[in-house]
Amino acid sequence: MNVRVILGSVLLLFGVFLFLNKGAVINPGTIFAYFWPSLFVIPLGLFFHWLYFSVTKRRGVGLLVPGGILFTAGLVCQLAMLLDGWSYMWPGFILAVAVGLFELYFFGSRHRGLLIPIYILTVIGLLFSAVFSIGTFFSNLQFSQPFVAIALIVIGALMLFIRRKQV
Repeated sequence: MNVRVILGSVLLLFGVFLFLNKGAVINPGTIFAYFWPSLFVIPLGLFFHWLYFSVTKRRGVGLLVPGGILFTAGLVCQLAMLLDGWSYMWPGFILAVAVGLFELYFFGSRHRGLLIPIYILTVIGLLFSAVFSIGTFFSNLQFSQPFVAIALIVIGALMLFIRRKQV
C-alpha cells in the first residue's frame, strides 16, 4: 500500500478529530480512545480482503465474509466515535453482516439463495437506521422545530395552491 495513502488517511482522521473536539486536550490516550476502530478493526477487515485478492489468488472466497463484516463494522464504529452517535449508528452492524454476505455472493458462485438473507438484513438495517435517525432528529425538538414547521408550511401550501392535472 502506498505510504502517502496511509499518511493522508491518518492526517484526515486527525483533522476531523481536531475539528469536532474544539478545545479538547490531545494526548495519546484520547487519540487511542477515539481511533481504536481505525487502528484495529478496519485494518483487520482490509487484511482479510488482501488475503483473498493477493495471497489466495481468489480461491478462498470465505475470507470476504469476515473481511466485509469487520471493515463495515469498523467504519460504523469510527463514525460513531467521532460523531458520538452510538444511539443511531448501531443498525450499521446489521448492515455489516449484509455487506459480508454480499461480498460472498458477488465474488463467489452467485448462489441466488444467498440473496434472501442479504435483502432481509439490508431492509432491517436501513429501516432501523431511518427510524432511529428520524427519532434522534425529532428528539432535539428545540433545534428541529423551526425546520419541521417550515417544512409543514411549505407542504401545506403546495397541497393547497398547486392543482392536480385532470387526466
